[in-house]
Amino acid sequence: MATPNTENLVKKNEEYASSFDQGHLKAPPAKKYAIVTCMDARIHAPQAFGLGLGDAHIIRNAGGSARDAYRSLVVSQQMLGTTEVLVIKHTKCGMVGLTNDGALGVIEKNCGADAKKECEGMEFHGIGHEEEGVRDDVQWLKSQKAIPDSITITGWIYDVETGKVREVK
Repeated sequence: MATPNTENLVKKNEEYASSFDQGHLKAPPAKKYAIVTCMDARIHAPQAFGLGLGDAHIIRNAGGSARDAYRSLVVSQQMLGTTEVLVIKHTKCGMVGLTNDGALGVIEKNCGADAKKECEGMEFHGIGHEEEGVRDDVQWLKSQKAIPDSITITGWIYDVETGKVREVK
């Protein structure tokens, strides 16, 4: 059954494909870096971070969690040759203050006890504070053996109200 979203997908994709001329791009990103950022719909990563098609890997998940993105980062570096990681969290993130117990409570309320049980082993990677989350993810990535010391890893905060980024040291 078609929904307004699937109808939009088909229509907009037809428009995009009619002038698409980037089929020659290679899978490894041209600028050899990966970005880990949040799935928040207020972040238009290519525009906000100055990316063209094929420039970088953009790995998105709830909260921009490096732990959730780890498998993709290992593939990005070991199989596709990236040499840098930018961890970019953002202001007003819904993951700030989230706990596993809190998430499981919402799941149980909305979907029932069986759904809660199904999700009990899941780590939701809530964030205490954006900067704290960035520092923690950068340090965690630097401690992983499958992320070589030669990989540059930096942390950033994107402000959803101004569109600006700032580095977190």
